[in-house]
Amino acid sequence: MEFNIIIEKDDEGIYVAECPDLKGCLSEGEGLEDALENINEAIIGCLKSRLKDAARRLKIA
Repeated sequence: MEFNIIIEKDDEGIYVAECPDLKGCLSEGEGLEDALENINEAIIGCLKSRLKDAARRLKIA
């Protein structure tokens, strides 16, 4: 599965990463590699959370 990622450097030099495909999925890092690693972890966390929520709604969990 592939997701779009937007990374911008803020005024303080921190890299802010966002996955617009998953509303509210944001992360940051001191360097570009950190930001990429952190947004990947955030995407996984977002997907797990949404899966658990969907399972609860279907009363599977």
